[in-house]
Amino acid sequence: MAKVKPFRGIRPPRHLVEEVASRPYDVLNSEEARQEADGNPKSLYHIIKPEIDFPAGTDEHAPEVYDKAVENFKAFRSNGWLAQDDTEHYYIYAQTMNGRTQYGIVVAANVADYMEGRIKKHELTRRDKEEDRMKHVRINNANVEPVFFAFPDDADLEAVIREVTAGEPEYDFVASDGFGHHFWVVDDALTERITRAFEAIPYLYIADGHHRSAAAALVGNEKAQLNPEHRGDEEYNYFLAVAFPASHLNIIDYNRVVKDLNGLTPQEFLTRIEQNFIVEDKGTEIYSPAALHNFALYLDGRWYSLTARPGTYDDNDPIGVLDVTISSDLILRDIIGITDLRSDKRIDFVGGIRGLGELKRRVDSGEMAFALALYPVSMKQLMDIADSGNIMPPKTTWFEPKLRSGLVIHSLED
Repeated sequence: MAKVKPFRGIRPPRHLVEEVASRPYDVLNSEEARQEADGNPKSLYHIIKPEIDFPAGTDEHAPEVYDKAVENFKAFRSNGWLAQDDTEHYYIYAQTMNGRTQYGIVVAANVADYMEGRIKKHELTRRDKEEDRMKHVRINNANVEPVFFAFPDDADLEAVIREVTAGEPEYDFVASDGFGHHFWVVDDALTERITRAFEAIPYLYIADGHHRSAAAALVGNEKAQLNPEHRGDEEYNYFLAVAFPASHLNIIDYNRVVKDLNGLTPQEFLTRIEQNFIVEDKGTEIYSPAALHNFALYLDGRWYSLTARPGTYDDNDPIGVLDVTISSDLILRDIIGITDLRSDKRIDFVGGIRGLGELKRRVDSGEMAFALALYPVSMKQLMDIADSGNIMPPKTTWFEPKLRSGLVIHSLED
């Protein structure tokens, strides 16, 4: 059963929240963070991407950069830009995109649940990325940024969300990207109800933030092993997460652009594709995949519908049924010769938030030879794969909007 607890959040005052809050550390590079934080000493980028306080080109993994994160975190607190709540709370965090709002519960998730598999993952992690975030958590003694969880829908937690969000939010603003962010502090009277409701939920699922989850849990586990008087209820046994009911979440498409046709002409390429797909020429107007196992191909100025033929996939295989698997095996591997999506320089990936027009632009510019748009994975597919113990292929899921960092921070100190 999922073990969560309230915590004493470290948060900005209401009037400063828009200045403090930022995008997550891993959705932009150092120069983009430097530009976004320009003229704003209160931006959380000074803590989560502290290399922006050094000359351009400074190694973001240098010891002095991590030390700067600590210095800035302390300065934010001494300046009153961040302050810790007097008592433990749960929080509700909602996001609005394109008129649709999703509601999550901000919790301290349990390290043991992660280590023992009650918090399930669907992606592989890289040790170098884990170690970077582990250093950040260790040196700040805090989870500065949250992890994005999903959980099976629960009527009692939905009722709590409705009750809390009927009141006035603590924070309510629209960020520069046009997404709305709304945040409530949950009354103490509801704390035990939330804790008990999560105890009835067998598993939590990492939707986004696998490296942050691993780093936070590994640091907590380290602290437990190093403490001869470890009890199990210390704050380091928990890490910061926002957990959303699965039905609230939409996974959007994650598309591919490829630099060449592996020596084939466009017509030869289409002929090869027809062996496993029903190909329909859709002309010059942008075509979007209509359903699972239907793909959009942009090639030589035209859009094509590709529908996988029966027998080319296995609906009973949680990995084999994925459109990313079908396209990776039957097009990218068998025709184009791309076998490693993580390392091959001939392929790039474009989140659906950019729209299919971005695929067209990159092909029309001559940078890429063709683009392949995929129907998005469902939350059910993600949870089925995690339940089966399998790992999704690379670049399968894209969640939007991303969690805003800086609305609340979790300290590992009791």
